[in-house]
Amino acid sequence: MELESLNRSQDVSLDEKLEKEYRILEEIIQELRSREIPEDILVRINTEINDINTFPGEGKDLKRKIRAVRTSILKIVEKELKLVPRNYYRNQWMALGMSVFGIPLGVVFGSALGNLAFLGIGLPIGMSIGLAVGTNMDQKAQKEGRQLDVEL
Repeated sequence: MELESLNRSQDVSLDEKLEKEYRILEEIIQELRSREIPEDILVRINTEINDINTFPGEGKDLKRKIRAVRTSILKIVEKELKLVPRNYYRNQWMALGMSVFGIPLGVVFGSALGNLAFLGIGLPIGMSIGLAVGTNMDQKAQKEGRQLDVEL
């Protein structure tokens, strides 16, 4: 079994943002075609692609549908096959670093210095920690061959 193709309508080329969404999803599908994917996962991904191909809406509704399908496909691929797009972990860990490390460090600095205006000092520190951890995880995924050659 093989992955389905996206059917584009002629209206797609008139909207730049819609064109970009289609292009990103096509890159993901093309990258997945080059990988060995089990039959049950192929069926689930093809179901998602068929949802777009049969979607009656256009414009913003179609963009939202494409994004939802793209997210759904990436979640399936990540959970089942452990494949992730480029900079996936970096983007995740940047936000985590700011919330998990940055805010508590900011509170510590603010309390220690007696001025909670220093709360913001922790955010860039947490962001740096998150970027370092995420970049390291992305490099590890690339070495193991678990990284898709697609950036979101």
